[in-house]
Amino acid sequence: MRSCCNMRGFLAFTVLRLVSKRGMSGEAIRKELEIRRGSKPSPGTIYPVLKSLSESGWIRETGNGRKEKKYAITPLGRRVLGEATRKFVAMFCDMKEDFEKARSR
Repeated sequence: MRSCCNMRGFLAFTVLRLVSKRGMSGEAIRKELEIRRGSKPSPGTIYPVLKSLSESGWIRETGNGRKEKKYAITPLGRRVLGEATRKFVAMFCDMKEDFEKARSR
């Protein structure tokens, strides 16, 4: 099993967070990322991340009998997400103060 912090960049972390909130298809994840960052990532960006998260045992495909695959977080994925969230918050917690200071200038 890979450690949570071996995720490449923020994309795997963000995808795992999105899937933890509700089961989502790859296309739904792409649309949500478009809303959040202003551009829609390509399928060639999202599907390798989904494959990697699945191979790690952090998400699974849900079998709803439809053509479109959906992904759901696993109990292991939830634990890994909690650990990764704690590490990311510890790493970047001071950024909120810096951002608020910059906005008030």
